[in-house]
Amino acid sequence: MNQMMDIRRSTVPQRFLLCVLFLLLSGIVLVLGNQSSDSSPLTPAMFILGDSLIDNGNNNYIPTIAKANYFPYGIDIGFPTGRFCNGLTVVDYGARFLGLPLIPPYWCPTSKGANILRGVNYASAAAGILDETGEHYGARTPFSGQILLVEKTVRLQLPPFFQTPEALSQFLAKSIFVINIGSNDYINNYLLPNIYTSSRIYNGEAFADLLIRNLSQQLKNLYSLGARKMVLVGIGLLGCIPSQLSMANSSDGCVKPVNNLVTLFNVRLVQLMNTLNATLPGSFFVYQNIYDTFMDMINNPSNYGFSIPNEACCGNGRYGGVVSCLPLQKPCQNRDQYIFWDSFHTTQAVNEIIATRCYTKSSTDCYPISIYQLAQI
Repeated sequence: MNQMMDIRRSTVPQRFLLCVLFLLLSGIVLVLGNQSSDSSPLTPAMFILGDSLIDNGNNNYIPTIAKANYFPYGIDIGFPTGRFCNGLTVVDYGARFLGLPLIPPYWCPTSKGANILRGVNYASAAAGILDETGEHYGARTPFSGQILLVEKTVRLQLPPFFQTPEALSQFLAKSIFVINIGSNDYINNYLLPNIYTSSRIYNGEAFADLLIRNLSQQLKNLYSLGARKMVLVGIGLLGCIPSQLSMANSSDGCVKPVNNLVTLFNVRLVQLMNTLNATLPGSFFVYQNIYDTFMDMINNPSNYGFSIPNEACCGNGRYGGVVSCLPLQKPCQNRDQYIFWDSFHTTQAVNEIIATRCYTKSSTDCYPISIYQLAQI
């Protein structure tokens, strides 16, 4: 017990340093985005739930091996923040496009008081729709747990800043809630039959149904907390990521059976979006289709400025997918030429493109409207 207390004490300065660096980074991104502190954002706040694709440091503060708090992660912003990327994530760019600062991670000690009035990021690496997903990594905050944290924010942390409950309700109704979840339910559950039983219990159709049933109730829970504008991010081409290519020992492009599983989920996610829009009064759900853009990037990388479509910039083994990016490992130098940063995640260059295609006026990848338009409703 004393040893554990010593460990906790030793990590406190590091935790606060990470938070200070986060606040510094927020200021840098605002300047780069030509935003001023006096400018009016398109939406009051952004609340972010999901997994490592958009975790901006929450897993730094929990006992898990799913962390990215070491170099070379963050190499293109100067320091590691906990983002599983060489730089910024899709929601980082999305916040900038909407006129917001970078959204602080929930578990950062400084994410309290007025610092959360522009939103909170609850995303946790290894998290899934199913609570058991990713458990082999150790602690993580599954989607259901993230919703409980949203409830804490709504019930306890935000009310002091609003004169009436109605004012808080209006704030929440105008804010954007981004939900990017589901990838781990496949790559860190269904596709690991030696660890999880799901693939022996469910076929692809039944597993997708299971995920959507759970997700439907979880989204209704968010709605009951006041969320009205919700972005549902589809799953990308998991069969094309370096880890899956190496596991399948692929020599013929992406792993089609894995992508077929993803398609089953995405089709149901669009159907769920339409159902919720029709049945939850005052709600507006938007589907972000990253699957098709990702496919075009893989098939036509030069159209997007990429030359390496299937290898990790920082990884080990075939395709860089056998072991992901290790501490102090030297990454590739031409990072903007790569689609994949590590065995699982895309580069900052890809993230900017994906964000541009949904968070801006030139949006093409969101249905039925863009996030840019959603923010102005």
